[in-house]
Amino acid sequence: QVQLVESGGGFVHSGGSLRLSCVATEIIYDINTMAWYRQVPGRARDLVASISSGGAIEYADFAKGRFTISTDSAEKAVYLQMDRLTPEDTALYQCNVDEGIATKTWNYWGRGIEVTVSS
Repeated sequence: QVQLVESGGGFVHSGGSLRLSCVATEIIYDINTMAWYRQVPGRARDLVASISSGGAIEYADFAKGRFTISTDSAEKAVYLQMDRLTPEDTALYQCNVDEGIATKTWNYWGRGIEVTVSS
């Protein structure tokens, strides 16, 4: 069974940095997309950044210039380097992986990891 193991969250002061990691275990087929989302209680979940197997990268406006998404295809891992963090970045960050073969795809979510940024 596919599991997404996230790490790297925690507490940081405003202006600081964190690096989130997510490793996908038991992946059998090709990974189409790896992404990070975040959610604040009471609000909808937002895409932070995504990266496709072809290398196409998408960032949310709030992430542009501060966050960097990268992958290690051999390790089936996705990373999110977050710099110049602000209290508004406080949220539960979740890894998302889309796996597929031919026309069939499967989508998985990690349990999430807390990021808290103090002012």
